[in-house]
Amino acid sequence: MAFMRGHLLPQKEMTAGEFRAWLRQFDADGDGRISREELQRALRSLHTWFAWWKARAAMKEADVNRNGVIEEEEEEEMGRLIAYANERLRIKIYEYDSC
Repeated sequence: MAFMRGHLLPQKEMTAGEFRAWLRQFDADGDGRISREELQRALRSLHTWFAWWKARAAMKEADVNRNGVIEEEEEEEMGRLIAYANERLRIKIYEYDSC
């Protein structure tokens, strides 16, 4: 991972654990949940075009219980967010370390 303006930036390939660690940087209130606004800030840090739209689409895809946040402990929600990042954000996320 690389640094930019106080945040770690993900590489094009990473493990699921590294992806989760990167997302935690944007959990402003430290509750272990990522809101749409926090996800939008994360996407903006990648200089993603239409970050607001992609954050909205990611929430629609990943927020299974429709409570407005993606909970880190909720494996299904994180799995769906990782799948979205793989498919739509072009970040290759592996489930396990290749070592």
